[in-house]
Amino acid sequence: MADRRVFEDREQFLEALRRLVREGVPAERIRVITPFGVPEVEEILPGKRSRVRFFALIGAAGGTVTGLAFTILTSLSWPLVIGGKPIVSLPPFIIIAFALTILFGALSTFAGFLLLSRLPSLRGIRSGEEYGNAFVILIEEGERR
Repeated sequence: MADRRVFEDREQFLEALRRLVREGVPAERIRVITPFGVPEVEEILPGKRSRVRFFALIGAAGGTVTGLAFTILTSLSWPLVIGGKPIVSLPPFIIIAFALTILFGALSTFAGFLLLSRLPSLRGIRSGEEYGNAFVILIEEGERR
C-alpha cells in the first residue's frame, strides 16, 4: 500500500515534495496528483527521456525503405522505356518515399505512445480515488537510497 500525503496548499505540497527528495526517496517511487499543472514538480522530480522517439525513428526509416522499394520494384516489374530515360530514376521516387516516411513515422509514433502509456486502459488514465482540489503525493513501498 502506498503512503498518501494530501495537501490543500500548493506551497506546503512543494515543500513536502522537496523534503522527500532530500531524504533520499527515489523519484521513481513518488507519484504526484495535482488539480492543475505545477511546473515546479518537473524541476523537483526530473523525468527520464521518452522512448517514443525510437518508434518514430524506426517507423520513418521503414517508410523510406518501403517507399523506395515500392517505386523501384514497380518500375522494374513494368518498365516504361521512353526516349532513353533510365528505368529507375530517383527524383520522382523521392516524393513517394518522403510521403511514406511521414506516414509510417506518424503511425509508429502514435502506436509507440499507446504501447508505452499502456493505453487504451481506463485504469491507466484515471485514478481510483478522487481528491478534488487537493495536492497528493503517493509514495510506493520500497527502500530509500
